[in-house]
Amino acid sequence: MNKEYKTIREVVGPLMLVDRVENVKYDELVEIKQANGEKRIGRVLEIDGDAALVQLFETSQGLKIFDAKATFQGHGIELGVSRDMLGRVFDGMGRPKDDGPDIIAEKRLDINGAPMNPVARDYPAEFIQTGISAIDGLNTLVRGQKLPVFSGSGLPHAQLAAQIARQAKVLDNSEDFAVVFAAIGITFEEADYFIKDFRKTGAIERAVLFMNYANDPAVERIATPRMAITCAEYLAYELGMHVLVILTDITNYAESLREVSAARKEVPGRRGYPGYLYTDLASLYERAGRIRGKKGSITQIPILSMPEDDITHPIPDLTGYITEGQIILSRDLNMRGIRPPIDVLPSLSRLKDKGIGDGKTREDHADTMNQLFSAYARGKDAKELAVILGDAALSDIDKIYAQFAEAFEERYINQGFQTNRSIEETLRIGWELLSILPKSELKRVKETYIEKYLPSPRENNEEA
Repeated sequence: MNKEYKTIREVVGPLMLVDRVENVKYDELVEIKQANGEKRIGRVLEIDGDAALVQLFETSQGLKIFDAKATFQGHGIELGVSRDMLGRVFDGMGRPKDDGPDIIAEKRLDINGAPMNPVARDYPAEFIQTGISAIDGLNTLVRGQKLPVFSGSGLPHAQLAAQIARQAKVLDNSEDFAVVFAAIGITFEEADYFIKDFRKTGAIERAVLFMNYANDPAVERIATPRMAITCAEYLAYELGMHVLVILTDITNYAESLREVSAARKEVPGRRGYPGYLYTDLASLYERAGRIRGKKGSITQIPILSMPEDDITHPIPDLTGYITEGQIILSRDLNMRGIRPPIDVLPSLSRLKDKGIGDGKTREDHADTMNQLFSAYARGKDAKELAVILGDAALSDIDKIYAQFAEAFEERYINQGFQTNRSIEETLRIGWELLSILPKSELKRVKETYIEKYLPSPRENNEEA
């Protein structure tokens, strides 16, 4: 039986100090019970000799320390998991918030997870279709990958997150696929949007939602992504499902980490964030992947809004070091009505070459991707030159490239948040755009692919 301690010495804000404790562990769960029967939950932040520093999950207002008892539970925060979690909505601590019954747990898992042996990791190599051309065609997502989305304040990353969650799938219909969606520090309006969108489209049937609101305690915000990833690990490694984990917004998570660090009076690092921010983010991101001998996989799309659109800010900067690429949203494209406003040139998926090609997407995918990148980059340069020197300064071929860049943004990137494109449709649109260029300019595509896939001008006119 767990000991009860009546040695609570001090409470300052969300922090509580308990004296003369024995055999207490870091991150251990604590229950605080008052004389009137009211209960509060906290976790151990720090241990110094026989003193334990506890952080409360809720406000300390009204807590009377002279008659309160602290009971250390002997374990960290746990999540009860079951297949029945699919189709349900939970709060940031894993409690049902959809008026449904409590989950009958098949097992209880520590939300901090177990270390994954690097030798047991399998290399990501299978394609995941998001239905978004700018990702599928040019910055392909691969099973087991960590591919973050870098956004900015006011950009439609919430709509993009909902679209990916709604449309993502593996091409092999025999494989089980699920989405675990964690909303971190969002408003009631955003939460309502996500829940309604999932229910309206039927995507909720294969999804598990964790909702943490902006007015919830900071420590709950830190637990929410770990709850989601723990659920994903159960679905992937116990039930053999391919799971896509979407975490939005990681910036809110990091702000809570900074808040807790400041409350503990730790020495701040860059911009006031704790010095262990890199390690902490890695403890989330590195739980994605595939394990040899296990059928399932975990793929992560963390979404973060860059403060002041600064990509050198500690949160996107450190995220970029840990993950395998990034999808960047453009404020300029958004202002011009391009939806989703994905800036494909600075975006990157470092594992895209492993998930495309014959037997995965299509044989011509790599060549068309390289040619589209090259042509769009040259077209953007031509348009910038025209702004400075005027159209008269452009050569005939530069004018064609400028025309290609405009068509590429309008037809390839600008598909809206409701359009779901198959990889075949994305590749077809890519070839139609390449037909704008003279054949002599298609230097990155094999001649056999040009003969097989390049539409004739007549076919293009009929399509238009």
